[in-house]
Amino acid sequence: MDKKTEKKYDFGQAEQEIQHYWQEEKVYSYQYKTDQQAILSNTYSIDTPPPTVSGSLHIGHIFSYTQTDIIARYKRMSGYNVFYPLGFDDNGLATERFVEKKLNIQAHDLTRSDFIRLCLEQTIITEKEFEKLWKRVGLSIDWSLNYSTIDFDSRKISQKSFVELYKNGYIYRKSEPAPYCTTCKTTVAQAELDDAEKPSAFNDIIFKVGQENLIVSTTRPELLPSVSALLYNPNDNRYKHLLGQKAIVPIYNYEIDILEDSDVSIEKGSGLVMVSTFGDKQDIIWAKKYNLPYIKSIDFDGRWTDVTGPLKGLKVHQARKKIIELLKENNLLVNQKNITHNVSVHERCKTEIEYLILTQWFLKILPFKSKFLELADKINWYPEFMKSRYINWVENINWDWCLSRQRFYGIPFPVWHCQDCQEVIIADEKDLPIDPQETNYQDKYHSNCPKCNSSSIVPDKDVMDTWNTSSLTPYIAKSLYAKNNPESQIEDYKEFDTNHFIPMSMRPQAHDIIRTWAFYTIVKSFMHSGTIPWKDIVISGHVLSPEKEKISKSQGNTPLTPETLLESHPADAIRYWTASGNLGYDVAFSQNQIAIGQRLIVKLLNAFKFLSTHLNNYNNQEKLEDFLNIGLVNEWIINNLNQSIINYKKHFENYEFKLALDNIDKFFWHDFCDNYLELIKDQLFNPQNYKEEQVKATLSTLYQVGLNILQLYAPFVPHITDNLYNLIYKKNINTKSIHQTTFNDHKIDLYFENSPQVMEHILSIIRQVRKLKSESNLSLKTEINKLTIYTNSNIKDILESEEKLIKAITRAQNIDYILSQESKLGITQEDNIINATVIEL
Repeated sequence: MDKKTEKKYDFGQAEQEIQHYWQEEKVYSYQYKTDQQAILSNTYSIDTPPPTVSGSLHIGHIFSYTQTDIIARYKRMSGYNVFYPLGFDDNGLATERFVEKKLNIQAHDLTRSDFIRLCLEQTIITEKEFEKLWKRVGLSIDWSLNYSTIDFDSRKISQKSFVELYKNGYIYRKSEPAPYCTTCKTTVAQAELDDAEKPSAFNDIIFKVGQENLIVSTTRPELLPSVSALLYNPNDNRYKHLLGQKAIVPIYNYEIDILEDSDVSIEKGSGLVMVSTFGDKQDIIWAKKYNLPYIKSIDFDGRWTDVTGPLKGLKVHQARKKIIELLKENNLLVNQKNITHNVSVHERCKTEIEYLILTQWFLKILPFKSKFLELADKINWYPEFMKSRYINWVENINWDWCLSRQRFYGIPFPVWHCQDCQEVIIADEKDLPIDPQETNYQDKYHSNCPKCNSSSIVPDKDVMDTWNTSSLTPYIAKSLYAKNNPESQIEDYKEFDTNHFIPMSMRPQAHDIIRTWAFYTIVKSFMHSGTIPWKDIVISGHVLSPEKEKISKSQGNTPLTPETLLESHPADAIRYWTASGNLGYDVAFSQNQIAIGQRLIVKLLNAFKFLSTHLNNYNNQEKLEDFLNIGLVNEWIINNLNQSIINYKKHFENYEFKLALDNIDKFFWHDFCDNYLELIKDQLFNPQNYKEEQVKATLSTLYQVGLNILQLYAPFVPHITDNLYNLIYKKNINTKSIHQTTFNDHKIDLYFENSPQVMEHILSIIRQVRKLKSESNLSLKTEINKLTIYTNSNIKDILESEEKLIKAITRAQNIDYILSQESKLGITQEDNIINATVIEL
């Protein structure tokens, strides 16, 4: 930052003071009115991502959340009543891991209730830290509209969703193989799996059929104790003679069936496949198809079970090493080939997934895939190509959504089970939210099992997948609207009615959670309300580390913390950088772009200091529309401003805030500062040389164009623009903040057809004179004795009519016009008399 300006503008103090003012004056509060339907028709509602409360925020959070705020500010200044809540996602595994690490404890070493209490305490502390940081960045959130995904209302809505969907047949409970993370000790959904390249080996192992040796290739020899069949392709002539025979499993010496199946690849390995329960999804398909026995090799802690004999108690890589040793000792391993292959890993801890059978809750997805694809076409996707990611995900879903998680901290299922008749007993809706593990059914309802009258009733011990709650954020936002609206009839409020609130206006989110947050929210909105959850979905990219990797807390690869950045840079400069990213694309963290933002702040300060000097006593009484002739330069800048505003709004309506920023940057730096302010300086400093009407028109133009510039920059750099608004405009405009003004209230409804073309001729002369002075190492303020302009007769008349302007800006004492376009550009200097020759092209 320019040292001179930096002294006068302490960005830390200035930003803190204006943020305090915004809070005190409730500048960003949503305005409720009595006619709910009417007010909602003008509402722009944002389904803001609740950040995970698991430590600290990083640069990537600042990037994406500020982009959302830029949109919110633009919509507010476009005349919308912006409903902009913020939640905190403190429900689930991420919070458990954070608390365990921070307090150096293990959840399993404490009672469930004690661990939950610690999680609640720590999340409250972290939420306050997050809120403080968001305010420092300048997010225009209505802070009365906060929620947590574990708070009373969220738990109630989540449990009500479960009850309603269960009663409507969307949810079922079943003992099913499901992806299981042995590190996190919980099942996970398909959407929580990533593909990872891992080194491995194809192991050629001998299975025996009588005296015949069969070679079976596998990457998972440690699953030999749970092999339940061998399969080959019916078109594979090598093995047709084996149909109906039995094979002996090596090391474990028990018999298994040999079957044929068309899904077996003839080319892969030896063409023989061992089916274990369960090595992968294909094993599950074959086990169900042929009703194969389930042999549980792996326990829920990731250790091999009693039935695995010599592998008992070992974990996966230990078990693999041990079985390889045993196969070699018994001459049953004939070959090993090193490979690299794709495996499914848990996205959170990167542990390879196992498949275990548990009795769990599932939400039906597979029967409705075509509906979910149809709903995607009713949503506006920004950028459009991101819809293909959603479509690809839905088309390739192979599992219903497993809702159950074997964790402590989360929202419990509001369910008990009868141990005698297996009846599922649902809590009364009026009692939600409820924790069955902390609530004895008989004590609560003074009743035994409603079906068999048994007293053997136990609580469901699982908690819900955190996405089961996050997928309901539109309904949570609607509950905030109902609770905070003084006209809302709370007692008549229904959680899953739309009440003109859903679909919401916009969902901002990153591209990596299209398959989870976007998809699951569409699922829930369809099942509860039969509609889409929002009209628009705006997808941001990630911020990349210097190594071009996604910045994340778990990787620890953030170049600077947000707190460190905010200590050394204005929040507005950081915000300027966030607007430099194109929607949907990852961007590198850029100190250079922040530096450009800082230069903008300095330029705004200097430009509006100049305006303030000349508008100090201006009272905005003269309207531009009242002048008969405002002058060519004023006509030109107004025309350029209006065209810039048209482009700006067009870009913003497509959520292309980067292009909108580029557009206003070009107008402010080039048209306004480089040219307009220079062109009018002579009028402002020497008003006696001009007609009073002309000077007044220029002051009015300067005032109104300056206000429009601040408005156009306000979504991007809100602190400096509001401070400058307070300095110059607030005294004349009955509005607390520039962020409460609207573009339409201060637009200049004037258009001048010829001024752009005329001004281009004049600007051509000015550019050439500036260039010549610069090349001759002369100050732009150097006077020119005679300026010779080669031109044609039509343009000569135009130039002569604006000669006073040309002389003022070029510092020319005399101007000669030569009717020709053949000339030599240049400056001559004799005895300190400077002449210049230019051509008007």
